[in-house]
Amino acid sequence: MSKFEKPSQDELKQKLTEQQYEVTQQEGTEPPFDNLYWDHQEQGIYVDIVSGEALFSSLDKFDAHCGWPSFTQPIDQTALIEKVDNKLFSQRTEVRSGVADSHLGHVFEDGPASTGLRYCINSASLRFIEKEQMASQGYSDLLSLFES
Repeated sequence: MSKFEKPSQDELKQKLTEQQYEVTQQEGTEPPFDNLYWDHQEQGIYVDIVSGEALFSSLDKFDAHCGWPSFTQPIDQTALIEKVDNKLFSQRTEVRSGVADSHLGHVFEDGPASTGLRYCINSASLRFIEKEQMASQGYSDLLSLFES
C-alpha cells in the first residue's frame, strides 16, 4: 500500500462533508441508525476517510444493536490510538486513527466472546472498499483476510 498521510485542514474542508469533518476533526458523533454503515453487509474493508489507512474488516463487523458500525477488532491494532475520554457522564476509551489522528468512535468491553470488545465507530469517519475493489485501490495485501 502507498504511504498514508493526513491532508492539510484546507484540503480536508474541501474533501470531506460537513459531517465527516465534524466527526473526524472535532470529535463529533453522528446519529445512531441514520448513518451509512450501521447495517452494511458487504465484504471488504473500512478505511480512514481522512488518510485511507486500513482500519477494520467486514469479517469482524457485527450487529451490536447500537445504531453504529461495530467491530470486534481492528485489522491491525497499531493502526489505532486509544485515549481516555471524560467528556460525558462516565469515562470511555476514545479510538483514533494512527496516521491521521481522526476521531473514529469508542471501544467498549461489552462485545462478543471472541474478543470481548466492541469498537463502536462513526460511519462518517470511514470509507468502505469492496473486496472486489481492494486490489485496484491499493489494498491487495489485505485480500488474504478473505481467504478461507
